[in-house]
Amino acid sequence: MQHFRSSIGLLLGTCLAFGSGMAAADDLVISNWDGYMAPEALDSFTEATGNDAELVLHGTNEEIMGKLIASNGRGYDVVFVSSPFAEVLQNMGLAEQLDHERLPNLANLYPEATELAHDPGNQYSVPYTWGTTGLCYRSDLVDGQPDSWQDLLNPSDELQGKTTMLATDRWLLGAGFLAKGYSVNETDPDKLADVRNLLIEAKESLLAYDDTTFYAKLVSGEAELVHAWDGWCNYGIAENADIEYVIPREGSDLWVDTMVILKGSENKEAAYEFVNYVLDADNHRWASENILYKVPNQAAMEALDPALIEQFPNLGMTPDEMMAFEQLRNVGDAQRAYSRVVSEIKAAN
Repeated sequence: MQHFRSSIGLLLGTCLAFGSGMAAADDLVISNWDGYMAPEALDSFTEATGNDAELVLHGTNEEIMGKLIASNGRGYDVVFVSSPFAEVLQNMGLAEQLDHERLPNLANLYPEATELAHDPGNQYSVPYTWGTTGLCYRSDLVDGQPDSWQDLLNPSDELQGKTTMLATDRWLLGAGFLAKGYSVNETDPDKLADVRNLLIEAKESLLAYDDTTFYAKLVSGEAELVHAWDGWCNYGIAENADIEYVIPREGSDLWVDTMVILKGSENKEAAYEFVNYVLDADNHRWASENILYKVPNQAAMEALDPALIEQFPNLGMTPDEMMAFEQLRNVGDAQRAYSRVVSEIKAAN
C-alpha cells in the first residue's frame, strides 16, 4: 500500500495523478491515495449499483485540498482525506451535511467511531481507517523493549545512527509533544519552541527522516528503532517476525482517515451509494486484510481471521484503547508556526 501521509500544512495543490484518465461528466469521481481500496472496488461498485465511477489519485492531503479550494469543491464527489482536512472542508462549507438515512451501513461502525472529536455524530465525514503512532523496532537487535518516546529522541549509544523519525509536520512534532507531556494539537509558542529544541537535539542521533521506507530499513537492519504508524509497522512485521510495535508510555496520537461527500457533487445519489458500499462489512474488511490497517467497522473487524491479529497484534487494539489517545485536529492558523518550526528543525546542523 502506497498511502503517503502528509502534514496538515500548506493547502496549495500540485498536479493530480489520474487513475484512469479524465472522468466523464456523468461519472462519480472519487479521489483517494493509491492502493487505499481494493483494485476491483470500482468495478464491483458499478456492477452492484449501476453507477459508473472513476478514481483520481492524490499523493498528499495538501494536493487534493489545493484542487478542492481552487475549484470550490467542484469536479469531485467523494474524497478520502485525513480528519483535520475533513474539518477544513466543513469549515469552508465544502462538505456535505450527511443524510444518515441514505447510509444504512453506518450501523456497522463501532459506537466509538461515531464519537470522534473532529466530527461527533459523523455529520460530515465517515471514518475509513484509524490507528496510532508509536515505535517499531527489531526485537532481536534492540536490548529490551523500548517504552518511551525518549528511547527514540535520546537513544542509547547502541542505537546512535540507527533510528528514523517521520518527517511530516504533525507526526514529527507529535513525538516531541508527547515526550514533553503536551497536547498533540499544541499551539502555545513557548511549548513549540521547547519541542523544537528537543527535536533539534534528537536530530544528531538520527539515521534519517523517513515517511515511506522506514519499515524496509528495519527489515534490512539498517535501522533498529523507528517512528512509525501502526499499519506501516505491520509491513515490516510481514517480512520479519522479529519486528514489533509498541506505543510508548507517554501515549500516541489517534489518527483517522475519512470519506467526505462534497456539497458541490453533481452525483450526490451515487456518492452516497459509494460510501455506503465501502461501509459494507465485506468491502471494508479489505483494508484490514490487505493494507493491515484497523477499520472502524465493527462488523468487518469481528470477521477478521484471528490468525491475522495474532501475526499483527496492533490490529487487535480495541476502540476503547484507541479513544484513550488524543485525536489529531485542525490547528488553524497555528499550522504556519508548525511548518516554520519543522523547517527550522530540518535546517539545523
